[in-house]
Amino acid sequence: MSVSRPAKGIQRAELARRTGSNLETVRYYEKVGLLPPPPRTASGYRSYDDTHERRLGFVLRARELGFSLDEVRALLRLADEREQPCAEASRLAVTHLADVRAKIADLKRMERVLKDVVAQCGDGTRPDCPLIDSLFRERHAG
Repeated sequence: MSVSRPAKGIQRAELARRTGSNLETVRYYEKVGLLPPPPRTASGYRSYDDTHERRLGFVLRARELGFSLDEVRALLRLADEREQPCAEASRLAVTHLADVRAKIADLKRMERVLKDVVAQCGDGTRPDCPLIDSLFRERHAG
């Protein structure tokens, strides 16, 4: 027999635990408006429910994929709409994918430059330092 979770009434620490985040993350996403403030119990405690858990999970997954806070807001607006226009979500994803690919290209360029500098350093016994020298040189496209 499986034990089901209560539909509502969990505290912030439990919400954080269930989503694999931490308390500060939950507080932050509430502060920036990605997670709506929960109702409070008679004793003043925040009382999160499954909707909060689901929304926080959405935000965390979107952030893991590198979406900015503004992009996450836009995706949440789309998710909240009844018709959930996939075309707009797709447009956001295509734009984000292009940004990710540009970052990958930048990282590959940085890797090549650093690999060359490390190879020039050898065992580190040179009187000059290729890394330091290269950082003093004029910038150029790699």
